Amino acid sequence: MLNQVRYAARALARTPVFTLTAILTIALGIGASTAIFSVMNAVLLRPLPYRDADRLVTVWSDLTARNVNDFPLPPGDFYDLRKQGTLFEETAALVTFRQPLRRGEGEPELVRVAGVTTNLFRTLGVRVPLGRDFVDDDATPQAPPAPGAAAPPAPLPAVAILSHEAWVNRFGSDREIIGRRIDVGGQSAEVVGVLEPGVELLFPPAGGVDRRPEIYTALRIDLENGGRLNVFLRVVSRLKPGVSREQAQAQVNTLVADLRQRFPIKATAGLRMRVESMHQDLSADAKPTITALMGAVMFVLLIACANVANLLLVRASGRERELAVRAALGGRRTDLLRPVLLESLLIAVPGALVGIGLAFAGLKLLVSIGPADLPRLDDVSLDPRVLGFTALATFGAAVLFGLFPAVRASLVDVGDVLRAGGRQPSLAGPRGLAHAVVVGEVALAFVLLVGSGLMARTVLALYRADPGYDPNGILTFQLPDLGNRNDTARAAFIQDLKGRLAALPGVSGVTAVSPLPLDGDESNARYGTTAAAADPSLFQQADLHTILPGYFEVMRTKLLEGRVFTEDDNVPNRRLLVIDRVLARKTFPGQSAVGKQLLMRVAGPEPELWEVIGVVDHQRSTGLGADGREAVYVTDGFFNFGNAARWVVRTGGDPNLLTQPVRSTIKALDPSIAIADMQPMDVFVSQARAPARFALVLIGVFAGIAAVLAAVGLYGVLATLVRQRTAEIGVRMAFGAPRASILKLIVGRGLRLSALGIVIGLAAALGLTRILNSMLVGVGATDPVTFLAIVLLFVAIAALACWIPARRAAGLDPNAALHSE
Repeated sequence: MLNQVRYAARALARTPVFTLTAILTIALGIGASTAIFSVMNAVLLRPLPYRDADRLVTVWSDLTARNVNDFPLPPGDFYDLRKQGTLFEETAALVTFRQPLRRGEGEPELVRVAGVTTNLFRTLGVRVPLGRDFVDDDATPQAPPAPGAAAPPAPLPAVAILSHEAWVNRFGSDREIIGRRIDVGGQSAEVVGVLEPGVELLFPPAGGVDRRPEIYTALRIDLENGGRLNVFLRVVSRLKPGVSREQAQAQVNTLVADLRQRFPIKATAGLRMRVESMHQDLSADAKPTITALMGAVMFVLLIACANVANLLLVRASGRERELAVRAALGGRRTDLLRPVLLESLLIAVPGALVGIGLAFAGLKLLVSIGPADLPRLDDVSLDPRVLGFTALATFGAAVLFGLFPAVRASLVDVGDVLRAGGRQPSLAGPRGLAHAVVVGEVALAFVLLVGSGLMARTVLALYRADPGYDPNGILTFQLPDLGNRNDTARAAFIQDLKGRLAALPGVSGVTAVSPLPLDGDESNARYGTTAAAADPSLFQQADLHTILPGYFEVMRTKLLEGRVFTEDDNVPNRRLLVIDRVLARKTFPGQSAVGKQLLMRVAGPEPELWEVIGVVDHQRSTGLGADGREAVYVTDGFFNFGNAARWVVRTGGDPNLLTQPVRSTIKALDPSIAIADMQPMDVFVSQARAPARFALVLIGVFAGIAAVLAAVGLYGVLATLVRQRTAEIGVRMAFGAPRASILKLIVGRGLRLSALGIVIGLAAALGLTRILNSMLVGVGATDPVTFLAIVLLFVAIAALACWIPARRAAGLDPNAALHSE
């Protein structure tokens, strides 16, 4: 065997161009498939980094009557779930937010904070190696003032646990931090522990959970007497051993039925709770994209294998006299198969090594262009599972592209070959196999090109989409905490800051909002007409935005009817509304909405009457691909100022140039204020386009590689045909055949093969492109314009691939061609 391996290696070394071409071709396929599988492994396959992660589930509430999904739970519902969910070993809840961390006299630093129930780390199976975990007493709510007491009791310090990374980066790995108090959000918190390294909260991006909190504080909420309307808790549970998700769901359904009976508003809202596998829940939104990319890259690998198989067929046709001699000397069929298969392995293994290098280099590019909401993308690596896939793909590719040429070589007719003297290779006769391979390449490449075309149309639609505002020239930043100011002081600070920012050179407008469109935050309110007072089923859910006057002017959102807010409207408890056109048409079809009244539950426990003063264009808040939910706007003053925490500064130039002047202005006004997320609004828009752009780039690259490989394969078959039929072409030309007929002969053969591949690819694409449905915007999976454009493009590619060998054939010298026989 070693002798045969050395012989195969020497045979490949004698044809360096062929060998290098084959290795690089297979390296492209192996490298691309390894890179995408590494993404699939990190996002879809790798277990979550928790103890017994397969028993972890998330619990979400949906309001089916109001088109609301993935809703958090209110404290009261969470208490009932934890109490009655007997199939759960543990049930924990959390909420994440940003707070300023103040240390000494320095500027405050904005940190990621998670408020959690005391059993969160026990639920996840996370260790606290330094200090201690939370205990139940850490969540004791603040006691109310005693009757007749002169003053409320002194506030109890919160209890906090640091992430390992925050302990290292912010506190210098100081072990004496345990027992000390830190100032978080203006409140004292006692540090009782430090987590093990690498702890993450792996919830779906739409859940709004910060992945890597730096400080965890014990939630001090009276859950048993908690409200039923203020929803903010994200829930994770651990199933008891042997309990299935379906069994837990059945028990939760019983709880929901009880809640709907006890609280009629939950019945009219269509409340349901879903128990989801935490792992599957995390990757559910990303699964269609990753699956489509994996399918696309496997097509590339198949096309690469087909190309190498064609190269080996041509090579085998040139070696058939050698194989015939071996057979004549008594060589068995396996003896004839083995050399070709060994050559296949000697091509595949170096190709895999080069492919791993390409994959390693490509991973950095994948991570850099990947969308921010693709979970665990930064965990992508070439781990043992990925390398195992590469080894399996390498062996499979070697068998795939080596088997058919090997079988053809083993079927050599000894007598015919020896009598032919090597002049007319018999392996050239069964050209059907090589043609079939090329047809398959064309079909696969066509499917990829159609997918790429559909994604290109999607990205174009996203760039052309009117979001209802102008994001260009806007600098945004967040002031999540205005310090210990009363209502009057907050109002004065906001007006002062707004005036100073507006006075900066180049600034044309200043406002604030919460949440800002596309920033990932969410706020909502229940609304209905006055008829909903008697029939609660008429209530709907809308996105709620708290704004400063001037918001629509600065965002350049069109006023369609009525008026927008003025400074006189920006006062506490004045119930005035601006609504968007989607809500206006839905609630008051064919009527003017201005002057109408809506029942809205915004702040209190019960809906109140609000007056509509204006209708504006719809702003796309959660994505650019669709309108999304209707929206209502209220003034920041209604909430006693400071709720509109995301500031917007418009300029006619580059918003990045305003970064330092804006920071200096804020610090001059109050150096204790922490500033967060200062960036142009274009960043949010780019993030909204990122998933489609990511899919387009990768599918487009794969489609381009596939098209080139298919064209090269077609060229190779036709070039081989010209070489094998040189004498025949010479005879035709000697008898007066015009060069045009020779061109027609060769080009016609190539175009017939391409047409057959296109027809097969067209049929396949009509079914396979439906996988892309969830990623497409503004175009259908069977869009005729895209299909026609790709057909024309591929015909042009095929024509070019056919023209080169046809031109060579038409340029042959008849005398030289006849002498070649």
